[in-house]
Amino acid sequence: MTKSSNYKIQNIVATTSLEKPIPLTKLARTQPNTEYNPDTFPGLVLRIKEPKSAVLVFSSGNLVCTGTKSLGEVKKVVEAVIKQLKKINVNITIVPKINVQNIVASGTINLKLNLNFLGLEMENTEYEPEQFPGLVYKLIEPNATFLLFSNGKLVCTGTKNKKQLEESMSKLLKNVKEALKNYKK
Repeated sequence: MTKSSNYKIQNIVATTSLEKPIPLTKLARTQPNTEYNPDTFPGLVLRIKEPKSAVLVFSSGNLVCTGTKSLGEVKKVVEAVIKQLKKINVNITIVPKINVQNIVASGTINLKLNLNFLGLEMENTEYEPEQFPGLVYKLIEPNATFLLFSNGKLVCTGTKNKKQLEESMSKLLKNVKEALKNYKK
């Protein structure tokens, strides 16, 4: 990881299975931090205050956790869900395996970027400034998608762990610097 780029994890989307059926109607009736409308969506939304997050709970026992900023926070959220289920006599005896599906990070590469030039010079880019001010850049290996802005700020999505995120960031920086070598003012 180079010193000229930095990032901060903004959101982690993770899934797990509690391997037990969950009575969603009972959960919704007895717990205040829930939203459940089975006519429009099959899952129940459970809001956790600390760490602040939202969890989709499905009757199959599958969970989708969003809003956390670290794996440690994801684990705390899953523990909070298990505690809440205990209140309605659903006892989870397994330690659920957590799978990170997506990490969203924001950051900067400390360079002013000519997005028109990068859109022409780099592969796998989309840039339509009349529709959106950022350039979309897709990395194939590791799999990541970046939104790049002319002030050097960026958003990265699609990685599943810190190692992939760091590899993606350094590869992005390398590719941008490579493209900028061809840029004549």
